[in-house]
Amino acid sequence: MASGASYRNGAAKQSLKLDRSLFSNSNIKPSLKPKQSSASATAGVRRSSPASLAAAAAKDDTGVPGRVRVAVRLRPQNAEELVSDADFADCVELQPELKRLKLRKNNWDSDTYEFDEVLTEFASQKRVYEVVAKPVVESVLEGYNGTVMAYGQTGTGKTFTLGRLGEEDTADRGIMVRSMEDILADTSLETDSVSVSYMQLYMETIQDLLDPSNDNISIVEDPKTGDVSVPGATLVEIRDQQSFLELLRVGEAHRFAANTQLNTESSRSHAILMVHVKRSVTGRHDREVALSSENGNVSHLIKPLKPTIVRKSKLVVVDLAGSERIDKSGSEGHTLEEAKSINLSLSALGKCINALAENSAHVPVRDSKLTRLLRDSFGGTARTSLVVTIGPSPRHRGETTSTIMFGQRAMKVENMVKIKEEFDYKSLARRLDIQLDKIIAENERRQKAFEDEIERLSLEAQNRISEAENNYSNALENERLKYQKDYLESIKKLEEQWAMNHKRHDNEIASDESKNECLDKTCSREGPDSSVSEEIAEVNKLLQNEIQLRKATEEEVKNLKSQLVEWKISEAAGNAEILKLRKMLEDEAHQKQKLEQEVTILKTQLLQLSFESDKARTLNKGGSGKVLAGLDSFMNQVRQPQVKDSGNGQKASVAKLFEQVGLQKILSLLESEDAEVRIHAVKVVANLAAEEANQDKIVEAGGLSSLLMLLKSSEDETIRRIAAGAIANLAMNETNQELIMVQGGISLLSITAADAEDPQTLRMVAGAIANLCGNDKLQTKLRGEGGIKALLGMVRCGHPDVLAQVARGIANFAKCESRASSQGIKTGRSFLIDDGALPWIVHNANNEASPIRRHIELALCHLAQHEVNAKDMISGGALWELVRISQECSREDIRTLARRTLTSSPTFHAELRRLRIEL
Repeated sequence: MASGASYRNGAAKQSLKLDRSLFSNSNIKPSLKPKQSSASATAGVRRSSPASLAAAAAKDDTGVPGRVRVAVRLRPQNAEELVSDADFADCVELQPELKRLKLRKNNWDSDTYEFDEVLTEFASQKRVYEVVAKPVVESVLEGYNGTVMAYGQTGTGKTFTLGRLGEEDTADRGIMVRSMEDILADTSLETDSVSVSYMQLYMETIQDLLDPSNDNISIVEDPKTGDVSVPGATLVEIRDQQSFLELLRVGEAHRFAANTQLNTESSRSHAILMVHVKRSVTGRHDREVALSSENGNVSHLIKPLKPTIVRKSKLVVVDLAGSERIDKSGSEGHTLEEAKSINLSLSALGKCINALAENSAHVPVRDSKLTRLLRDSFGGTARTSLVVTIGPSPRHRGETTSTIMFGQRAMKVENMVKIKEEFDYKSLARRLDIQLDKIIAENERRQKAFEDEIERLSLEAQNRISEAENNYSNALENERLKYQKDYLESIKKLEEQWAMNHKRHDNEIASDESKNECLDKTCSREGPDSSVSEEIAEVNKLLQNEIQLRKATEEEVKNLKSQLVEWKISEAAGNAEILKLRKMLEDEAHQKQKLEQEVTILKTQLLQLSFESDKARTLNKGGSGKVLAGLDSFMNQVRQPQVKDSGNGQKASVAKLFEQVGLQKILSLLESEDAEVRIHAVKVVANLAAEEANQDKIVEAGGLSSLLMLLKSSEDETIRRIAAGAIANLAMNETNQELIMVQGGISLLSITAADAEDPQTLRMVAGAIANLCGNDKLQTKLRGEGGIKALLGMVRCGHPDVLAQVARGIANFAKCESRASSQGIKTGRSFLIDDGALPWIVHNANNEASPIRRHIELALCHLAQHEVNAKDMISGGALWELVRISQECSREDIRTLARRTLTSSPTFHAELRRLRIEL
């Protein structure tokens, strides 16, 4: 470590105690009985009446929104000042009730200054926080950026005001500790986050107080928003107040401090505490909406898929090193170099505030890293509060005067305070992914259950069919075997009976052969006949039994067939249920496909939203189109002798004239036979058309038709110029653009462009056509009626203002063509190339005039985005200009667009590779 400086409370002292009192830092002892000011000063305070106090309070409350708020705080006397500065009461006199401060030059002369707050030496730390920092902290919690800064001479209490930890006495807590208490009390650990970086600016080098090895942090500026950040610094998420206090102790231990004649522990660096607050805005999209299927039945409920609004804000607390004079501080050696660096950075800050207070066109924010870090705090979008600290000693009257004048100039600075809101598309994408995963998992569970049910029903049906078939086959086989057995037994009995009968018959015949033939015949005939009759009766009986068995068998077979039919009906019912389940599965698959398509559409919409938000600024940077916003500013008083102010007889203003005479009467004067009256009437209409609130009234009253008629019929160059300017103002509205095209306005503007020679007339006409070129719906008709050729024809004038409007029109037309080509609405080569605009575009791509060059560069980038234009652009020399734009363009967004276009086009990529050109 260099001589003359040391780490504050660092290793040399072996202590991390940071809550040293303001009085011990400056060898100050508080005075229990402050010395009273002179009688005259006391009388001056007491003479303030209640009415004057109320008037002062009202004046303070009617401040400008966004103005830098400045409070002044007086340090108490120390023992040395009590002894040596006997006349200090005549040096500084505070009037807190009037918010005034008197600084006496001598015994008879003094200067009076007014501040937003005047804090006496008895003001508590809580009082200082509430009037200086609490409004800023509340704004940060609402989504705005905020800055609290302390400025003043060494030893006047800046670090005491901001960085006091209050470990010994909680009433001594400074702004840093109290701010974090309020932020943590108002945020939720579940949905919000609070992160802190702590740095010091030492000898024009940004060093990380939480990580001393990180000693050369760079400053990064967003080219689109202008926001300043230090991404290389350590960022610690804060969960409770105790961790924040530990962080401050660590940071203060590494901060540089040195002993000077003005302060025993003088800060040799500027300390910057950055608190990043990220909050989610809830309660806007927590209602559920029902989505109906195609047949009208409610399918399911889903939450609205809208992105969560996230507010990102930043609180910057800056403890500046003290301004000091070398001869008074006694700095020498390395401490002298530190003092020079501090004074240079504070001087740069003062120059910036002077430039902002005087509305200077140039603000030297790049002269110092301190001013670059505070770019958003002065003249930016942050709500800023400044406390200037002064001492009571007349020995330091010069430094006190300088500090007071710094605060007075800072009060003139106005900031454009803007809320920092954005959509949390990443959170929405995560929610979409989670919802999609849930739907897919549920669908898979349903499909698995459905397949299991189908398999169970199929197995059950097959088992039942197999069981029925087996039962039928078994029953049929049993019957067949039974009948076959009965049949065989019957046949066997018949054969045995027949054999016995035959044997008995043979025996009877043999025994009676000797008898009489007749008797034998008669006897033999009678015996066998009775036996045969008995046999026939037996056979008939068996036959009847067989018939009954057959009928029983047939009846059984019939019953089995009916059971088989029932099983088949049951099988058909099972098949129908299977088909129904398959239909349900197909419906579920169709529903899943629809959900996937919806998710795909939503993701596409998200990407489109992101793309539109990224391009929104670029689409609006082509110029406001208000080419007549300042037209003929000297005509604020028009020539109309019939309408005069009753008081002084002066000519009425345009607004007064509009209220007293009426729009219809003014428009009727456009047809007056007096040329002078027509000129002044058209000027009044042009001035009215410059205000957006009057444009609809003018069109509804027929003013657009009257202006187009003047453009067509009038031969007066002045009338044509002013009428063209009024039409250009009306052409800023999309509805009016279509009316202008329907009423033949582009043809009239083209004729006027061809006939006119006056540069101002051509500028008005070119501005009107340029506004029409920005309408996607009018591209074909605009080109068909000669709008592009009219634009290119006006370049003959050579006037820079005319060329700037021509370039803006070409850029607008190329942008609309590029958008139509990317959406598939337009195919084929660009109309600009067909109408011969490419040579002029290439010739003016590096024009010295910034507006012309910027619009031409944008037009080239938009033309190059459509692949069909690539070959013509290469042959026309546009490729070289695109390469130059991607490398040398002053605007980073155009430079990035040109580089992305060159790398994404296969034709350009091949040509660059052939020419051995690397981007």
